[in-house]
Amino acid sequence: MLKGFTAPRSPRGIAALVPPPPWHFAGDVLAVEFWNDPDVSVQILPAGVELDEQCRGHSVALFTDYQFTAQNDEHLDPARYQCRGFSVLLDAMWKGTPIAWCPYCYVDNDAALMRGWIQGYPRKFGTVHLTRTFAAASMASAPLVHDSRFSARMSAHGRLLVQASVTLREKVERLVGFLDRRIVGRRYFPRLSAGMHEKPAVDELVRCVSDHPRITNIWTGEGELNFPEAYGEELEMLGPLKVGRAYRFSFSYSVTDIEVLADLTA
Repeated sequence: MLKGFTAPRSPRGIAALVPPPPWHFAGDVLAVEFWNDPDVSVQILPAGVELDEQCRGHSVALFTDYQFTAQNDEHLDPARYQCRGFSVLLDAMWKGTPIAWCPYCYVDNDAALMRGWIQGYPRKFGTVHLTRTFAAASMASAPLVHDSRFSARMSAHGRLLVQASVTLREKVERLVGFLDRRIVGRRYFPRLSAGMHEKPAVDELVRCVSDHPRITNIWTGEGELNFPEAYGEELEMLGPLKVGRAYRFSFSYSVTDIEVLADLTA
């Protein structure tokens, strides 16, 4: 009998692109809040999801540099299970509950791509780079101190899609009114059978569930953000009209579950 949590299923199951949960993550984040045109961003919401009228167009750009493990020390295989990514989160509402809708997401790793599709993140391949901080003092260490500067870039297929810079101002104890919404995405898998192209096999709105989330070493500051226009992408439609707070922090959490909000095939 073939084994494996994902394809390719194999005799021993170790060829699968992603091991079975629980999944554990830890890494660093550079985040910039911004506001886009609500008349444009409303067009990217699925049926049943609405813009939050209290903060129309409010969004967050997230750059992440993290590693993953399941139950077999996968983090000791860094080439396979380290990842850098970029996501956009848009403030929205689902049946009166505030959520963060994820319309676009990019990663540089095939295992992360597959995990994202399972979780409802619309991931595509992208190349992401972030300034890193190191314990050894140096002009290249990018220390977590007042006026220290960080930068991040994301490109795909040789085209720059996002660029951001952050200047740290102060260390804070927690994120206040920032990244405090549960993320909602869409699990979607189409059919290739003739006559079934508009009838996907899977079409679900899902709310991501995180166990034991932890955020630490939080610094806040000022940010700059730009979404250059690029052929084959639509990310620039959500580009910032105004930029707000910026953060740099470290995180960890685990994943074992997902909440299905709606089956859109019904």
